[in-house]
Amino acid sequence: MTHGFAELLMYVAPDRVRAANHTWLTRILQLLGANRDDASALALKPLWLSPNLLLSQTCGYPLMTALRGKVRVIGRPDYQLPHSANGNHCSLLLARNEDPRTELAQFYDSHGLINNEDSNSGMNLLRHRIAFLQRDGRFFASVSLTGGHRDSLRWLREGKGDLAAIDSVTYDYLARDASEEVAGLRVIERSALSPTLPYIGPVTLDAAQAERVRLLMNQALNELPEVAATLAIREVMPAREEDYLVLLDYQREAEHNGLPHIV
Repeated sequence: MTHGFAELLMYVAPDRVRAANHTWLTRILQLLGANRDDASALALKPLWLSPNLLLSQTCGYPLMTALRGKVRVIGRPDYQLPHSANGNHCSLLLARNEDPRTELAQFYDSHGLINNEDSNSGMNLLRHRIAFLQRDGRFFASVSLTGGHRDSLRWLREGKGDLAAIDSVTYDYLARDASEEVAGLRVIERSALSPTLPYIGPVTLDAAQAERVRLLMNQALNELPEVAATLAIREVMPAREEDYLVLLDYQREAEHNGLPHIV
């Protein structure tokens, strides 16, 4: 029997989303006839690049920077959520309700919050959206790295920053199941659309093998309607690495508009 690493770690909240991902992944592996090795000692990048990888999910921006040509894209989820559909999602630029500023330009010289520097939704889409508002190569007076989208939301609620870019899937899951984590916050603007976070396997997978994994992922969703409803995934759509070139276009547009870096 095949064995290797299989982890779906991009969306781990709320608890029922994490549990649904675990149930889905367990069924996928059963259909693949594969056993799951313990990956708890691996950070994300070593996991994604491991020759023993079976299945994981990564962010689109590192896919096009650190992982390009080194993994096989299997597919991308078609979320049925308020801010995600047709295989796309976005970033939501959030501020506190009591903040009097209502337009993005008014947040110039404010305190920005991003989850990490290689995040597409937390950094790349935000950079693209604010680049035309930069002055002398900057938009924010200061930027803090929070370590995660939920941390960015908490920091924002606690007044430790003024504006944060939050992955729309994360936001919609929390708004649905843990509304206290987004309470007191409002959307200032949405970013440009972006392909949803890709599912990946090892680069050694050929196209036919990757398609088999995608079809089995969909079979598992069809067999587990409650899981599919909790995850709000209609299907795992076909996807290619080339679908994510638009994220590098966003990077280049930000650079062209004078904002190569946020931090």
